[in-house]
Amino acid sequence: MGKLRLAVLASGRGSNLQAIIDAIAAGELAAEIAVVISDKEDARALERARRHRIPHCFLDPKEHPGPGAYDRALVALWREYRVDLVALAGFMRLLGAEAVRAYRNRILNIHPSLLPAFPGLNAQAQAVAYGVRYSGCTVHFVDEGMDTGPIILQAVVPVRQDDDPETLAARILEEEHRLYPRAIQLFAEGRLEVVGRRVRIKDK
Repeated sequence: MGKLRLAVLASGRGSNLQAIIDAIAAGELAAEIAVVISDKEDARALERARRHRIPHCFLDPKEHPGPGAYDRALVALWREYRVDLVALAGFMRLLGAEAVRAYRNRILNIHPSLLPAFPGLNAQAQAVAYGVRYSGCTVHFVDEGMDTGPIILQAVVPVRQDDDPETLAARILEEEHRLYPRAIQLFAEGRLEVVGRRVRIKDK
């Protein structure tokens, strides 16, 4: 069996993409990035892909209007590049039911909070405003909801009294870069089993 073939979807700077690239280069992640896809033409993630000679493309939402059209275009690309697993890495579009159904339990996302707390946008600001003592990040399978899929791994980050959303986000991001490649490696090893809402991590 060959290496796990990844599609990484990103809308911004692509720091989690870089963490995946670095983990592969370090031999910590037995995978290859088949394609990087962005919905933003100027996303820095695409520049990272170019720099590392990884296939990449800008998939313009304006060229795929109508219900489900963008999802179908994504799935077509995943199939074209023979993708085994999709990793959302700062992808700012909510995947629709067609994409989720096509790759059920083969799409991962990383979110900067301890889900189910603070789903959606600006999770770090939500955590600071609420006054929680601990936040963190979560890797989960993607379902049809917003940040509602079965949880794979979580990392806890204390919230300091002098934190603002930016300082908290920076510390959470460090944990994201550690956690995401680890979760992908567990998938690559066939060690993740979804049972209802729970993800069981099987022993090696």
